[in-house]
Amino acid sequence: MIQRNPCIANIKAGYLFPEIAKRRREYAAAHPDAKIISLGIGNTTEPILPHINTGLTEGARRLGTVEGYSGYQDEGILVLREKISTVFYKTQFAANEIFISDGAKCDIGRLQLLFGAGVKIAVQDPSYPVYVDGSVLTGAAGGWTGNGYAGISYLPCTAENNYFPNLDLIPQNGLVYFCSPNNPTGAVANKDQLATLVEAARAKGSVIIFDAAYSEFIRDPALPKSIYDIEGAKQCAIEVNSFSKPAGFTGVRLGWSVVPMELKYESGQSINADWSRIVSTIFNGASNIAQAGGLAALDDDGLKEIRSLTDFYLGNAKLIRSALEKLGISCIGGDNSPYIWAHFPGRDSWEVFSQILEKCQVVSTPGAGFGPAGESFIRFSAFGHRNDVEEACVRLSRLK
Repeated sequence: MIQRNPCIANIKAGYLFPEIAKRRREYAAAHPDAKIISLGIGNTTEPILPHINTGLTEGARRLGTVEGYSGYQDEGILVLREKISTVFYKTQFAANEIFISDGAKCDIGRLQLLFGAGVKIAVQDPSYPVYVDGSVLTGAAGGWTGNGYAGISYLPCTAENNYFPNLDLIPQNGLVYFCSPNNPTGAVANKDQLATLVEAARAKGSVIIFDAAYSEFIRDPALPKSIYDIEGAKQCAIEVNSFSKPAGFTGVRLGWSVVPMELKYESGQSINADWSRIVSTIFNGASNIAQAGGLAALDDDGLKEIRSLTDFYLGNAKLIRSALEKLGISCIGGDNSPYIWAHFPGRDSWEVFSQILEKCQVVSTPGAGFGPAGESFIRFSAFGHRNDVEEACVRLSRLK
C-alpha cells in the first residue's frame, strides 16, 4: 500500500488557526448563551467599499460578453501588473517581474516549491506559521525537537533586540522569511534595519522572502513599505504582497509577487525564469474577476477606499491597545499594523488564551503558535466590527 508522505508526518500537531476554531467551538458548546467576540484570526470583517466592489461586479459582467470575455491569465493581466509597478514601485519593475496570484500565503507555498527541499531556512521568531509549516511540508526542515524544527534557524525578535533579529544567524545560501509590518508582533522594521538585512543576505548568498502584506497599514512616512526601498534588494529579495487586508479581499483572493530580473542563482541562472515556469506549470492564474477588482483598487478612488478601510482597522487597534495598557499590560503594534502583541510575563500563552476566553468571551491568538519566542504573548487582531471591538475592550477589563 502507498506510504504516507514523511514530510506531512513531520509536521507538528494541527495548524494554529483551526486549533483556535476548535477550542472556540468547544467553549461555545459548553456555554450556549455566551456571545463570543473574535479578536483572533486576521480575517477582514467590513464590506468591500463601493468603487472597488463596482470593479468586481463590472469584471463579472464583462465576462458575459464576447468582447469582454477572457480565459487563462497564468501570470496575471498585463495592465494590472503594470499598474502594480506604477502604484507600489514607482515603475521600477517591468510587467514580467510581477506575477499575479491568489494571495501572499499561496505564493509563499509555491516559492518553497521553487527552492526545494535542500535549501536552508531562517524565519523570524515569532512569525506567521506558514513560513515554518510550509517549509516542513516541502522537506526543507527536519523533525520537531520540542522547541522548533531541527532544520530551521529561528531568529528571535524580542523586546530586548527591539523586535529585530540577530542577522548573524542567517544561514549561508538559504532562504530568509521576513515580514514587515510583522505578523504577529506588529513591529515595523526601519530603513536602517532593512539595509542591514539586505547587506547580510547578500554577504551570505541568501534570498529574502519579504512579506509586505500589511504595508498599507504603515502611517509613519519614515518606515519603508517595500524591501525595494533599500539599495541592493533587487539582487537578493523576492517580495510578496496582497489585496486581502487593505482592500478586504480575504475571500476574493488576489495578491502578487515581485521577482527581479537581477535576482540570480549562484550559477548565474535566472530565478525569475524558474518562477515563471513554476507559475505556468501548477497555477492557472488568479480569478479574472478578482483582477478586475484589483485594477479598481489601484484607481485614485480605490486607493482612497484602501486608506479609509485601513484607517478603520487601525482605529480598532488603537482601542484594543489602549484597553490593554490601562490594565498595565505591555504591548507593541497597533500603530502601523492591525495587530497588537501583548505580554503576559511568565505565563503559558495557551493558558492566557483560555483565561481570556473564559473570563471575557473574547477569542485571541496564543503567541506560542507563532514560534518559541511567542511564549507568554497574545496577539490581538483589529479585524472586527467597531461595536464588537468596543464591547471586547469593555470585557477585557475583567482581566484585572
